[in-house]
Amino acid sequence: MTDFDTRRLAFGDALRRLRLAAGLSGKQLAHRAGWTPSKVSRVETAKQSVSDADVVAYCRLTDAADGVEAELRQELREIRIEAASWKRQLRTGNRARQEYGERLEEKADRIRLFEIALVPGLVQTAEYARHVFETVADLHSSTPDVAASVEARMSRQTVLFRPRTAVEVVCSEAALRHPIAPPQVMAAQLDRLLALAGMSTLRLAILPLDAQLTVVPLHGFVIIDDLALVETVSTEMTVTDADDLARFHRLFDALLAAALEGAAARALLRRLIAHYLDDQPEPGNGH
Repeated sequence: MTDFDTRRLAFGDALRRLRLAAGLSGKQLAHRAGWTPSKVSRVETAKQSVSDADVVAYCRLTDAADGVEAELRQELREIRIEAASWKRQLRTGNRARQEYGERLEEKADRIRLFEIALVPGLVQTAEYARHVFETVADLHSSTPDVAASVEARMSRQTVLFRPRTAVEVVCSEAALRHPIAPPQVMAAQLDRLLALAGMSTLRLAILPLDAQLTVVPLHGFVIIDDLALVETVSTEMTVTDADDLARFHRLFDALLAAALEGAAARALLRRLIAHYLDDQPEPGNGH
């Protein structure tokens, strides 16, 4: 058992002890909270994820002492951060994270995606994705399941062709100029974006380097219906607070307003493709 598993079990046990101290059975607490009795058992044995609302319910239905609710909610936040760390998510490779992304996206009505340093995953070519996953595995010293991760990422892209899901992608020009892969791979990747730019089921925009911004995008993010995901070097944060989500939508709207679409975006992509093709070594020149 890992330290993380032990911490989750201890958290569930803390909730159980609150219930017992209040003289409540699992059925009684479940009835008062409007839950099924099985939920109480699963929460207390760490077999079910616990929400912030669950902790509040436990504390208030058991008349927990002052300060206990705040302490437990803080502990839950720390557990969530640890659960979302790349160290845990990528311990068996990147494929599982790609499959999680697909489960979120296949039910989505709206996806809004902004990237500042990489071509967004939903519009990557297989070869570009391969270089990304190799880089990620090296950074996190995780299992290099590159082929399986690429396959899973390509499977996710079916959402681009599904009319019921509105997909909006804003990609920084800086991401397109940063050659994470060899020139021929970068050229093919940008050619892929050129093809996608004309799709009716996808809104693709490029944020040029010389655009005057009314906001400062400090990181990439994706909004999928009523949650947002934000990646840092060590973890992936999930945002569900309504005010925070509204802030992410305002940020995306401002970036979209400053970005290039249509003919202007395609012209920029063609210039960048020509740049990468010019960078390819001449045959027989010894490189």
